[in-house]
Amino acid sequence: MKMIVFDIWGDYGHFKKIYTTTSPLSYDFPPKTSIYGILGAFLGLDKEDYLKHINKNTVKIALRIKNPIQKTNIALNLIDTKKGRVKGPGFNLINGRTQIRFEMLKNPKYRLYVHLTDKLHSELKKLLEKHKTVYTISLGLSELIANFEYIGEFEVEKKISDNEYILINSVIRRDNIINDNINLKIDGEYLFSKIPNEMDENRITTEYIDIFYERNGELIICKVKEYYHIPELKENIVLI
Repeated sequence: MKMIVFDIWGDYGHFKKIYTTTSPLSYDFPPKTSIYGILGAFLGLDKEDYLKHINKNTVKIALRIKNPIQKTNIALNLIDTKKGRVKGPGFNLINGRTQIRFEMLKNPKYRLYVHLTDKLHSELKKLLEKHKTVYTISLGLSELIANFEYIGEFEVEKKISDNEYILINSVIRRDNIINDNINLKIDGEYLFSKIPNEMDENRITTEYIDIFYERNGELIICKVKEYYHIPELKENIVLI
């Protein structure tokens, strides 16, 4: 199997936790459901039907944290555009502004590993090689514009663990870790996070999973059921 590898980063990012409302908190990295949207923007798929083409049956994804996770709070002015409070043609004339503090990721950077079925795989590769997208990509909110760098397309080797410790570069599904058997470093910052992982075409979340990761993007030493090795990059990844 071949996987397309590229880095994506920005000044700020925000991937809203589903249980927060008035003071939105952010996941430390984009859930797979958010990555579906990023890939849809790359490929120019309409937001109303991109999930017909990008879903658990058509794509395989892994994610690596490249920059240490940092967060800050930023107040944003939200405006009501649905209740007809506009007095004139400009947004500056809208009443009913509400200031909300958002938890933002600061200088986030991630490496994405993607395998798509059919022609979408080759289309994504061509766009990345030319440093082009059809729609502007962002890190969660439309205002948080992202940049990216194509690393390459690589053959990956699926490995079945023989109950041995493996160095893993990516975040890891908890259900792929054998008996939570993890070799923790004293100076590591390890976390579990429950994230939305799949959604149907009506944008209703159908699966939540626990993800294990090291907050600074350091290697994780653990026993996993299966993983993928990329010889050219000397990286081991786990699909989410």
